[in-house]
Amino acid sequence: ILCAIPRIPTSTKQIMSSSWPNVDQNLPPGPPETMTKAESNSGSGDGDVDDLSNDAEGVWSPDIEQSFQEALAIYPPCGRRKIILSDEGKMYGRNELIARYIKLRTGKTRTRKQVSSHIQVLARRKAKEIQAQLKSIPMQDQSAKDKALQSMASMSSAQIVSASAIHNKAIQQGIAIPHSVGPVRPSYSASGSQFWPQNNVGPQADVKPPFGTPGYLEHKSQTSVNSEVVAPPWQGRSIAGPKLRLCEFSAFLEQTRDPDNYAKHLFVHIGATATYSDPLLEAVDIRQIYDKFPEKKGGLKELYDKGPQSSFFLVKFWADINTNEADESGAFYGVTSQYEGNENVPINCSTKVCSFGKQVVEKVETEYPRYENGRFVYRIHRSPMCEYMINFVHKLKHLPEKYMMNSVLENFTILQVVSNRDTQETLLCIAYVFEVSTNEHGAQHHIYRLVKD
Repeated sequence: ILCAIPRIPTSTKQIMSSSWPNVDQNLPPGPPETMTKAESNSGSGDGDVDDLSNDAEGVWSPDIEQSFQEALAIYPPCGRRKIILSDEGKMYGRNELIARYIKLRTGKTRTRKQVSSHIQVLARRKAKEIQAQLKSIPMQDQSAKDKALQSMASMSSAQIVSASAIHNKAIQQGIAIPHSVGPVRPSYSASGSQFWPQNNVGPQADVKPPFGTPGYLEHKSQTSVNSEVVAPPWQGRSIAGPKLRLCEFSAFLEQTRDPDNYAKHLFVHIGATATYSDPLLEAVDIRQIYDKFPEKKGGLKELYDKGPQSSFFLVKFWADINTNEADESGAFYGVTSQYEGNENVPINCSTKVCSFGKQVVEKVETEYPRYENGRFVYRIHRSPMCEYMINFVHKLKHLPEKYMMNSVLENFTILQVVSNRDTQETLLCIAYVFEVSTNEHGAQHHIYRLVKD
């Protein structure tokens, strides 16, 4: 029940924001003379072997390093093979994908050669750390020490760095690893195993990807092999398109009569974090609701035909309008919302209040993202509700019976369209329909995905 729909909001979650660990940017690179066989053949997928002097450690700021570490865990080492992005059909080397991921997350450009060089720097550093730890193994465990050294020597720089990255991310947050991709390290037993994570991320791992991570196919000798990527829990279970998702939405009344007397009432609210135990969203044929929304240019039908269809949702609200209107002093009607995306772009949020399928009032707001924990977040806090909606709520409350309220609400809808301000691409389209809640627990809602069967 809420016009105000915000200047667009923001992620999940978080709602679902992730908190990747900070990476120390000040450790010096290892000396070139410690280069192992692995470093001379990085297995990066590009065949690039750069002089470490070209890897300016200073350019790897914390946000870039964070994205770099995420990408390492997402894209496993693949040697000189190429990876095909399933949504593009193009072939990429692993380092190109990592550079692409950094650009997507941070808006900053790093070349594949810089990525290759940085991998070698980190691999040398990791190799030195492991060698130092091996020195502490008692002499009676010399065989385990030799196996560990032999195993490390046979690994490429990419494998050394990725083994550490995958372990750290999987333990702390959970990252998507293709099911077809096996262990990234050779295994060995005895004491030497302490130097590599025991939680090896293999084919059976149940780990989750960051928002917006594309699925991909591994390409071997011109033959593509299907690989499955574990979808994040909110995909298919909440309002989430390919590039943007709704993390929170609420319309409310705040009353502050004095500093010690504050009350907040939620008319409607969306905010629970989706989990894998939640059912997938049910589908509703969009043609069933065409008549409840504008049909002119920019209407629901035109938007859906333009797509992407996976960005269209229907929300049925059971609104809680049981508020005490006896005293409206200090009352504030507002909307808070939050969105999370994977691109650093400004967005427009258009909210159209409709009666009998015709637009009554529209509110358009432009929002800019803030980079938080690997996501681009759009957050609107206490956006004032429009006067039309405030009056509508007052009149609705004065009806004597709830069936009368529902009769009025049957012809009342809201259409919210979130788009890329620069390209006009639809990022999310949410159609809201309403009834009055009879539940003692307050506002309720149900989300559907819109399809055209």
